[in-house]
Amino acid sequence: MDPELMEKFEEMIKNETIKMGEIQGVPLPANTCHVWDLIKNFQAREDDILIATFPKAGTTWMQEIVDLIMLNGDVERSMRAPCFIKVPFIDVNAKPLMSGVEAANTMESPRLIKTHLPIQLVPPSFWEKNVKVIYLARNAKDCMVSYYHFQRMNKGLPDPGTWDEYFSSFLAGNIAWGSWFDHVIGWWKAKDERQILYVFYEDMIEDPEREIRKVSNFLGKDLTENVLDTICQHTSFNTMKKNPMANFTALPSFIFDQSISPFMRKGEVGDWKNNFLVAQNIIFDVEYKKKMEGSGLHFRTEL
Repeated sequence: MDPELMEKFEEMIKNETIKMGEIQGVPLPANTCHVWDLIKNFQAREDDILIATFPKAGTTWMQEIVDLIMLNGDVERSMRAPCFIKVPFIDVNAKPLMSGVEAANTMESPRLIKTHLPIQLVPPSFWEKNVKVIYLARNAKDCMVSYYHFQRMNKGLPDPGTWDEYFSSFLAGNIAWGSWFDHVIGWWKAKDERQILYVFYEDMIEDPEREIRKVSNFLGKDLTENVLDTICQHTSFNTMKKNPMANFTALPSFIFDQSISPFMRKGEVGDWKNNFLVAQNIIFDVEYKKKMEGSGLHFRTEL
C-alpha cells in the first residue's frame, strides 16, 4: 500500500466519528451508503464467483478455500497477496483508498468477490449474469459473539458498547448489515431460484473435506485427493491464524487493532456458552423461535 495514502487514511480514521446510514431499511456504514449507486450498478461478469455471508460467519475461511480450489491447490500462488487484496469487498468504501467496486473493476477474470449484503441489496448484474454464489451461514449465537469482538477491534465500525448493549442491538438487527435473521432467511429462500450453494459453518467445522468437495463440485472443479488434502491443511484454523496473507496482520493497527482482539479469534462452534448469561440465552431462544419458525432453516449451536 502507498505509504502516503496510508498516512492520510490514518489521519482520517483518527479524526472521524464512524457513522451509520441505511439502505432500504438495512443499517450499513455511512461510507458504503455514500457510494450506493456505484455498488448497485456494479457490473458482474459471467465467470465471477461471489462469496456472500453475514459478518463473522467464516468469510475469510471460504475465500481461502475457493481461491485454492480455483488454483488447483497451488499454495504458493494463493500467498500472492493478502486476502483483502485478492478478494475485493464490494460493500467497502474507505477513501482515500480504492473502494471495493473500484478494486474489482481493475481485476482480470475470473474474479472472486465478497459481500455481506442481504440478498435484496445485491447488485442486480449478479443475477443477470447468473453468477455462482457461495453463501456461508453460521449459527446466530456464535456469530453474535464473534461480531462483538470484531467490532471492538475494527476501527472502521462503531464501538459496540458493552456485551449487554451489543446483545440487544444484535437481536434487534441494529448493527452493520442488519438483522442476522433476515439475512440467513433471505438467502435461504433464494437458493433454489439462483445458482446459490448454501453452506453451514458448523458443517465445515465438522467435516471440512466433505464441504470443500461440495464447494469444488459446485464450481465445476474435480479435485484429486492430494489437492483436497492440501486445501484442508492450508485452510485449517491454526494454519490460517499464522498465515499473514489470511490473518489480516497486513492491515495496520489503526484499522484492525489486534491487540484488542485477534481477527482470527477461536473458530469454534459453541463459544457463545462462554459469553451468554443464562437470562440472555432464554431471551435469545424465545426471539429465535419467533423469527425462525416456518423458515425451514436449522442451525446447530454445538457439535
